[in-house]
Amino acid sequence: MGNPTPEPANAGSDSVLAKAPYRIGTVTLVAHDASALARFYQDVIGLAPVSRDAGTVRLGVGDTVLLTLRQDPAARPWTPQEAGLFHTAFLLPSRGDLGAWLLHAGKLGITLTGAADHLVSEAVYLDDPEGNGIEIYVDRPDDAWIWASNGTVVMRNDRLDRAGIVAAATGPWDGMPAGGSVGHVHLQVGDLDAAEGFYAGLLGFDVMCRYPGALFLGAGGYHHQLAGNVWNSRGAPARAGGTTGLAEVELRVEARTLAAARTRWRDGGLPLVEDGDALLVADPWGTRLRLMPLSV
Repeated sequence: MGNPTPEPANAGSDSVLAKAPYRIGTVTLVAHDASALARFYQDVIGLAPVSRDAGTVRLGVGDTVLLTLRQDPAARPWTPQEAGLFHTAFLLPSRGDLGAWLLHAGKLGITLTGAADHLVSEAVYLDDPEGNGIEIYVDRPDDAWIWASNGTVVMRNDRLDRAGIVAAATGPWDGMPAGGSVGHVHLQVGDLDAAEGFYAGLLGFDVMCRYPGALFLGAGGYHHQLAGNVWNSRGAPARAGGTTGLAEVELRVEARTLAAARTRWRDGGLPLVEDGDALLVADPWGTRLRLMPLSV
């Protein structure tokens, strides 16, 4: 591919994402069988149990919850033509971690649905047993990212150097490493202009990259904490309740950014729902976001 492949260092306290005013907290999914889905995320993705109560399983790294699974056997199965989740993207600390995960997935016979070098990152894709999309990725250092003259970051779908990534593994996969996180969430939306108006105009994200049928939204200079596409869902209406799949995305928000979003919400005359310190909002397609103050 002719692109340099330096060892990423994305999880440290000096990374762009670690300093960003918006970061992904917990992603909540509705599942027909939360226990079975939890086993998949433990065995395949490497998440560890954090807590469990009636009908709810929380998984993550250490005490940090990255994924919450809510059981609802009666929920209607979400379909790929609806708005909702495209994928939850788990960010690994190093290229070697991604290599170890690929070897682990190969031993388990996991089918990948895709793989790409995005220039800012290297990524592979798969689906969980209930059809929720997953990305496993590693960032390149931000000083290796390429910027266009209009201030957006250059992202592409180049061929992944799988052999080089596997060769970078220094040991076997031993579960999601410390520093692993949900780096971004990619959504299915019905309209890109409306998505930009909501996520950039109201929440204050920057448009980091425009791609055919997709919009990548970042804060603090990160390539994207959120994205939306219409590849399967163009024209989709607001989702009806009672489906499987994405229920909520928690965003951890720096105090000034959260205050500014709250002000724009009020100035726009939009319904404002407070839940303790959190601000609850929904995008034009009914995807709920929980904006939580960021504790640094």
